[in-house]
Amino acid sequence: MTLSVTLLRPGSSLSRSAAERRWLGWDSRQGWRNVRMERVSGLLSWTLSRVLWLSGFSEHGAAWQPRIMEEKALEVYDLIRTIRDPEKPNTLEELEVVTESCVEVQEINEDDYLVIIKFTPTVPHCSLATLIGLCLRVKLQRCLPFKHKLEIYISEGTHSTEEDINKQINDKERVAAAMENPNLREIVEQCVLEPD
Repeated sequence: MTLSVTLLRPGSSLSRSAAERRWLGWDSRQGWRNVRMERVSGLLSWTLSRVLWLSGFSEHGAAWQPRIMEEKALEVYDLIRTIRDPEKPNTLEELEVVTESCVEVQEINEDDYLVIIKFTPTVPHCSLATLIGLCLRVKLQRCLPFKHKLEIYISEGTHSTEEDINKQINDKERVAAAMENPNLREIVEQCVLEPD
């Protein structure tokens, strides 16, 4: 950054009156250099504070960040709470398989978000936990209105084979293969169908 400083000499045609010099902050030892440096410093300080605020790194700018993530998490929850259980006539919300607290949204960058779902099967040996995870994935891939990366897990300690199921429901190839099976696809479609 180049800073141009012009020092005025008394008696020059650019000389200021005593009142102007006092008002502008004239210092007889430093001349106009102090005045200009203070203005440049003030401008830089203001610009830096605005950049930090807009990026969310300052205390004031960071306040809106969690609120946006909470709104996105509620948006996700509203989509998954109405998914029907494959076995029972209830929704996942009614069975407390999903709750508001099981959804987390993190910002990856300006337009991309990481959506993390941790659902809880009704029993530790639930045979349909993989199917529930598949329903969650299909519904969100179809309906989420923002760009996202999706991670779905069984809540820790709530299922006897949670590690294996977590791998299955987060493996794109396995999910694609499962959706090619017409019987499985029909069950998923019935579960994710919006209620009337």
